[in-house]
Parts: sequence; structure tokens; C-alpha cells
Amino acid sequence: MALTASRYGKERVRVLRLARDGEHHTPRELTLSVMLTGRFEAAWTTGDNRAAIATDSIRNIVNVTAAQNLTLDAEAFVAAVAQVLLETYPQIEAVAIEAEEIRWLRHAIAGAPHGHTFTRDGNGTGFVALTASRAGSTLRSGLRGYTFMKTTQSGWSDFVADRYRTLPDTTDRIAATSMDATWTWASPPPDCSEANARILQTLLTVFGTTYSRGIQDSMYRMGEAALDAVPELAEIGFVMPNKHYLPIDLTSFGLDNAGTVFLPTDEPAGRIEATIGRTA
Repeated sequence: MALTASRYGKERVRVLRLARDGEHHTPRELTLSVMLTGRFEAAWTTGDNRAAIATDSIRNIVNVTAAQNLTLDAEAFVAAVAQVLLETYPQIEAVAIEAEEIRWLRHAIAGAPHGHTFTRDGNGTGFVALTASRAGSTLRSGLRGYTFMKTTQSGWSDFVADRYRTLPDTTDRIAATSMDATWTWASPPPDCSEANARILQTLLTVFGTTYSRGIQDSMYRMGEAALDAVPELAEIGFVMPNKHYLPIDLTSFGLDNAGTVFLPTDEPAGRIEATIGRTA
């Protein structure tokens, strides 16, 4: 029987490149599918793998190319990956790369673009809930899946150290979450849309402009600030799972990753919940 078509490669190669210019950071996040066509037929027909390139090597090429090209746009970056593959392996005849880009929008605080605080493009959905009876009603508003991050000014340290702990302390990391937030109105404000926008802006300002010792720390101070900013609020509740960006170890390739190339991963994820209300 004839082998009439064949190709292989690596899917869902996720990488975040972080270009740092002082306090001005630019994140570029891609999920790539890299497929190879070439003289690999023997791997199918006779089990001969001598021409076959490990898919793990394809992933490593993406990561190394990322470290060496932090500022390329998505189109130029996939071209750079293809060039490395074609120049390295003569048995490759064609490379097909598809990449989906998560666009991070620079957030403005006090009217000025912030150096390291970002929100995700096409972000989140609004939420409203009402329970009503003849005795009265409770109105809640909020957001679901609102995703944001900051690329510095966050740490996680001094947590429980026991024989199960493998995570080291860090005082500088990417902090990112996809937030569900629900606020309960003590009384409806004159303009719900304006008040909701003011709450979100307050949450992001606290998150972006203050050092975070952990999501718990930021969450509590964000809630406090929202309650201070909007007197009609009775309480605010959060669910904020971690979206992890793990530094990729490039030492095997003679490269030092100085906080510029990351593996995005959200499974499994820490899940942090809290409700902050007014004191009686």
C-alpha cells in the first residue's frame, strides 16, 4: 500500500515574549501549531526514525526563537520559526505554521497608558442578578471572565515550607487572572453604567499601581478601594483563578532567560475567593 500523504509536528505550543524597556513592557502571546512535511516516510512505512525530528525539538525551536526575537510581530515571528526549521533540517520540504494571538491592551490609569498593566482584548461579560419578593429586593452587578495582568510588581513568598513544597519564593513575577466579580448594591446608584465603570477602573488601578504580595493581598485591597469609591455598594465578592506564566529554562541552549520568555498555562490553576463588605 502507498503512503499518499503524511506530515507531523507540534500543536498548542504556547509562548509569551515580554519585551522590557525600563518600566515599559510589551507582552506578545501566541499559541502555535507547527507542522512539517518532508522526507520522513520511513518512520511510517518501516519504523525507521533516523530522519524524524522530535516534536519536543520543534517546541524548543519556538522557545529559542522567541528568546532571540522578543519584539517581532506575529507574522515576522512565525516566519523566523520556519526559517530556523528549514535551515536546520534538510529533510524538511515545507513548514506550515498557524498561530493564534492573545492581544493584551495597555491599560490607562489616570488617563495615561500604564507601563506594565494590561487587559485582554474582547474581554469579559457583564453580569446582573436580581432577587425580588413583596418584602424587598437585592440587586447585584458584576463581571465574568474579565482577564488582566501585570508583568512586574508582584510576588509570592514566605508561604508554608514543608516536604511537599517545590515552588520557590519570588518577589517579581507576572500576575494574571480571569476575574469573576460580583458587587451587591445597598441601594441602586443613579447611573449603574457609570458606577460599574468606576468600580472596574478602581479595581484595575489598585491592581496595577501597587505591589502585590499575592492575589489574596491584591483582592482585599481592590475590594476595599471599590467600597470606598462607590458608597452605594454593600459588598463585593471575587473569584480570581491564577493564570500562570512560567519562565522557560533555556540554559540547555546557552541562553539566559532574564524574565522575557514564558510558558502560559492555566491548568491546573490556583483559585482564590473572597467577599469584602462594610463593617457594621
